[in-house]
Amino acid sequence: MTDAVNRIIELNNNAPGFIRLLGGELIELALDEQKATFVFTVPLDYCHSGDIVQGGFITAMLDAAMSHAVFGTDPTVNGIASLDISTQYLGICRGNQALRVSGWIKKATHRTAFLEAQARSEDNTIVATAHSVAKLSRRKAP
Repeated sequence: MTDAVNRIIELNNNAPGFIRLLGGELIELALDEQKATFVFTVPLDYCHSGDIVQGGFITAMLDAAMSHAVFGTDPTVNGIASLDISTQYLGICRGNQALRVSGWIKKATHRTAFLEAQARSEDNTIVATAHSVAKLSRRKAP
């Protein structure tokens, strides 16, 4: 197996509970692009007005993709804390439908990362985007 496949398996096995609650699974990890992609199929229990996914859950999914882009592609990072996150809702995210959510590192320094993400509906329409600034914690050198 490749490094990316092994890392996907490890990250899925250790995923926080909220990712499972929202029907999420990490499906791609592009090490060179520093990008992580999930598929989320949100249960109707987390929707309002019938089948519309609540906005806070959309932000959580975008944030998960961005943080996994960091954890999945940089083994020196052992902690990440969002300092700022901004979400733009461009369309409707529907429950019980596959939502493809990708996050990537726009730029990173030793302590700070600038991250971006987008969510696409089943018909490949961008329905939400996010930008984030995050503080990174790194393992100490041996």
